[in-house]
Amino acid sequence: MKRKPGTDMINRRKLLIALGASALAAPLSSFAQRPAQPRRIGILYPGSQSDSNDLANVFLKALRDLGYVEGGNIVIEWRYADGKNEPLAALAAELVKLNVDVIVTQGSPGVSAARRATTTIPIVTMSFSDPVSSGFATSLARPGGNITGFSNLAEETVFKRLELLTSVVPKVTRIAWLGNPNNSALLKVGALLETAAKKIGKTTVRVDARSAGELVDAFSRMARERAGALIVLEDTTLTPLGAQIAGLALRQKLPSIFGVRKIAEAGGLMSYGADYGVRYRRAAAYVDKILKGAKAGDLPIEQPREFELVVNLITAKALGIKIPQSVLVRATKLIE
Repeated sequence: MKRKPGTDMINRRKLLIALGASALAAPLSSFAQRPAQPRRIGILYPGSQSDSNDLANVFLKALRDLGYVEGGNIVIEWRYADGKNEPLAALAAELVKLNVDVIVTQGSPGVSAARRATTTIPIVTMSFSDPVSSGFATSLARPGGNITGFSNLAEETVFKRLELLTSVVPKVTRIAWLGNPNNSALLKVGALLETAAKKIGKTTVRVDARSAGELVDAFSRMARERAGALIVLEDTTLTPLGAQIAGLALRQKLPSIFGVRKIAEAGGLMSYGADYGVRYRRAAAYVDKILKGAKAGDLPIEQPREFELVVNLITAKALGIKIPQSVLVRATKLIE
């Protein structure tokens, strides 16, 4: 069968057009199928790598439950201040240079450092004291700016620790409180504690410690001041030193109360405070919302709803203290 004149030319043109179209489409198809770039989460941790295990285990598991896989669709940049406030500013600046999508931190010094480093990258903090009066937020319901997270209700919880401690050792009249003088938010809480103690006829002794190296001198001062009990304020420098502080308090026969459960488990007499595990899981949920487009300033700052009272009966026995039934029935955990 003879072909019509020009048929070969027409078919050749159709073939070239088809090949050209497929060649143009191929790169577009390949581009569409490329996996999305992983999101980057910066963690500005005030403590050391060794004491971040609780955070890593709970926070990362919560992220996995939300569909995030480290090394897959997220990359996590860890920065550790090793219990010192001075490196926080430089570490925060490093995270900003890496152009992370969100910064997660803990404690007022960490929030301050992150805010000085950026006013655009969202910041989620697992705890900070009095965010509105400290200038971190316009309001709890709608913080504005680039900061959100979880208030630790430091004032309310320290009053409760004072109440618990005086219930256990009602005859003690001089109570030491240990704080980090580099943490201005903490010092405000200490001042409120002094006022509250005075109202119930107790005298307080402020004792400072900025590092592990200052603890021995701090306890020597407590002895000189004849302190009969000890309240340790929550601080990102002091909390990692909790086991050491608890040991020194026991050696000096000082009934002690802390804000973190693991310190009571390590030998402190008692602890009362919010459940950090809940905060870590909620922080992961906030990170998820931000990565999906929510603005930090639109996410309300949450206050803790669940509190733990841990009583170490082994330490109580070593101190010769009988814990009142009124305290025992309120305990969420007894260490025997």
